[in-house]
Amino acid sequence: MATATVSLHRIDATTWEIPASARPDMRVPARIIADGELLAEIRGDESLVQLQNVATLPGVVDAVIAMPDIHQGYGFPVGGVAAMDVEEGVVSPGGVGYDINCGVRLLALPLDADELGAERKERLMDELFARVPVGTGRGGGVPLRPGELEAVLREGPRVLVDKGIGRDDDVEHCESRGRIEGADPAAVSQRARERGHDQLGTVGSGNHFVELQRVERVVGEQAAATLGLREGQLTVLIHSGSRGLGHQVCTDYVRKMDAMLARYGIRLPDRQLSCAPIRSPEGRAYLAAMAAAANFAWANRHAIAARVREAIARVLGREVAAATQTVYDVAHNVAKFEAYAERRVLVHRKGATRAFPAGSPEIPERYRSCGQPVFIPGSMGTASWVLVGAPGSVERTFGTTCHGAGRRLSRTRARKQIHGRELERQLAARGIAVRAASARGLAEEAPFAYKEVDKVVEVVERAGIARRVVRLVPVGVIKG
Repeated sequence: MATATVSLHRIDATTWEIPASARPDMRVPARIIADGELLAEIRGDESLVQLQNVATLPGVVDAVIAMPDIHQGYGFPVGGVAAMDVEEGVVSPGGVGYDINCGVRLLALPLDADELGAERKERLMDELFARVPVGTGRGGGVPLRPGELEAVLREGPRVLVDKGIGRDDDVEHCESRGRIEGADPAAVSQRARERGHDQLGTVGSGNHFVELQRVERVVGEQAAATLGLREGQLTVLIHSGSRGLGHQVCTDYVRKMDAMLARYGIRLPDRQLSCAPIRSPEGRAYLAAMAAAANFAWANRHAIAARVREAIARVLGREVAAATQTVYDVAHNVAKFEAYAERRVLVHRKGATRAFPAGSPEIPERYRSCGQPVFIPGSMGTASWVLVGAPGSVERTFGTTCHGAGRRLSRTRARKQIHGRELERQLAARGIAVRAASARGLAEEAPFAYKEVDKVVEVVERAGIARRVVRLVPVGVIKG
């Protein structure tokens, strides 16, 4: 059912609001960052109703917020932000999602795309496809000795650096240095461990990818220089998360919390919002397991990046691989304790990216003059963007911006409109090399299945929550 009938009040050129009075069970308003064109697309699914449902949760503060890439999800809409008072609020696994710490890492190579050449590009794509496992449920991950999985769950990618995988500067250029405190491997079920034990360093399927890209255009010259990016430069964008381990953590705790709702006197408009008080045993256990899965996801992208460097070394030389830098790594499915206006809250970001402004102590020192880097993948054949957080993000969105273009077509509808091999031919005709584990998975991620990323990014910049830095275009795509 579409939500065209939901009544919205326009606050300014890029902000719309559903007042708390719209429903008797809403505790706070729901705000949407969008323009008229994007709002018309947002009304095409149930995401605004889901946003209102989130506004009913105990302890929710200020307002629940939707990014311009919002679309319908499990319980919470994808592209949703909600902050909960630490003392009175709840934590909801649906507010983080099944792919805990799905996120993006950008690598910058020390050469321009024009230096690559057609023959070496194809060789590099073959090498990447051979070294980075992709596809549903595939293993092939980094071998771990007894006890090392627990260490990764507690400490994140630092454990891999100690094994000789990756470098210290890779960890320093991760959000939260690749580790959320309070992770407890004991809160992660045996089934979750079994699903994830051989998936460290693997991409998976769905909208996850490794993409070879070129910096097509620099918009913010000073910020680009600070991030080490220049026009024409070759980059690699990695999009993956916590794989089967994170999915199982979400599954486990949705079931546990659903069984405990009556005990805590919580009534929900949608059981997919199953939750527990932050201070409850169930709430604390989920947060400990979620942190462990998030640390696993950062280690996963770290291991993928190491395999990308191996491929670069094989095709382009060891010096090029050694000079390939991690620009940054950001999460877009996570819940974190943060302070706003001297109030401590638990911020759920589902399909939304932290975007702190310049000066924040949470940003690596190298980037504090320009703001936290943010990566907004578009879709195959279009573009992706690098942004930095702007001061308005703290005031308007709990320091948050969007995470991508946002789907406009379901995977089923996308498959009905094009075959994967036809899409591969179309992309090849535009100079974009494709390596995919399945034609079906390729078709599901067709560019027309997504909103226009340039439009989404323009809106968040106009809203004052992030600033554009560089536009990236694909050279080659590797997908599950």
